[in-house]
Amino acid sequence: MSPLSTHSLMDITARPDAVFVRGERSWLIDHRGKRYLDFVQGWAVNTLGHCPPEIARALAEQAAKLITPSPAFYNEPALQLANLLTRHSCFDRVFFCNSGAEANEGAIKLARKWGARHKNGAYRIITFDGGFHGRTLATMSASGKPGWDTLFEPKVPGFAKAALNDIASVEALIDSETVAVMLEPVQGESGVVPATVEFMCALRELTQRKGLLLIFDEIQTGMGRCGTLFAYQHYGVEPDIMTLGKGIGGGVPLAAQLAREEVCCFEHGDQGGTFNGNPLMAAVGVAVMQVLLAPGFLEQVRSSGDHLAQRLAGLAAEFGLPGERGLGLLRALVLATPDGGRIVEAARLLQPVGLLLNAPRPNLLRFMPALTVSAAEIDQMIGLLRQALHQVGAQPRAA
Repeated sequence: MSPLSTHSLMDITARPDAVFVRGERSWLIDHRGKRYLDFVQGWAVNTLGHCPPEIARALAEQAAKLITPSPAFYNEPALQLANLLTRHSCFDRVFFCNSGAEANEGAIKLARKWGARHKNGAYRIITFDGGFHGRTLATMSASGKPGWDTLFEPKVPGFAKAALNDIASVEALIDSETVAVMLEPVQGESGVVPATVEFMCALRELTQRKGLLLIFDEIQTGMGRCGTLFAYQHYGVEPDIMTLGKGIGGGVPLAAQLAREEVCCFEHGDQGGTFNGNPLMAAVGVAVMQVLLAPGFLEQVRSSGDHLAQRLAGLAAEFGLPGERGLGLLRALVLATPDGGRIVEAARLLQPVGLLLNAPRPNLLRFMPALTVSAAEIDQMIGLLRQALHQVGAQPRAA
């Protein structure tokens, strides 16, 4: 273990004894010098991988000029990033914040304010079983994560749960107090479960017909992760509100809530935050956007996503596993047994090179590599994963 004590940290999750000290794109290095191929990337946070020069340069240059003047004043990086986001999306206004949960809180507040103004005080938001929207009280209440229904009671009221890809289940929940429908285009924590194009089109038609807002939580799916700049572009529908987090900061705390002009009804004092839109973080967001918008970058993400899907499908066939699913570079391998945790541990302990994976469900592995991951690194990951599968007793099917 590192000579630094871990006892001063609040114990909120099980952590291995590795202490990471350096990162290089798709790689992490611990205090012992061991290298790990990272296909978690901070839960889809590190858009460009660990310590990319574009982000290091943006931080250094902005830190030498201005870190934060307070959100009561304009600053250049925040204006530049807001303009980039609206220019390349269907939205007109942006509110910057520090985390995805905070962005989703803002979306909930904006929808309820809109309902108070335009729908006789309607406040209920339909969300989905298996959905994940954050760890604040309101976003936990909006989430459909199993086991959360009894935590930190009483919950914030007003979130009815429908079934993803079941439009009838959504329509059955709509009443006079409903103001919006909120969902992830691909449910990440429930096991990388994409909404279908047919469902998304039907949902947009239903919300427009009923006069409801449609909110896309793109904390995990946005910023190129699914092969388009935003996942809603893959589906061919345009929501009224969208939230971004994780990838927009490329590793630093940055998030955003975007909305159409006609939905923007916050009055002065309704929304704010001490560090929101500070130039240091916004400058990083600008650097990330500039890379994503560079010619050919998103095409390469789609190509890498196709390659990862093909290699995972091949591994599934090799070991007789149910298969793989996902969108772009957000993918999952479905297992035949509830050994996800054991495989994650075995992969991490491989020598001389470890592999970092995530198992959001016991029978599933999730893959969230840097958008800059190479085909060679994907192939290397498959080789390492094959070793981990062998170590937990998985056997290839007979030829």
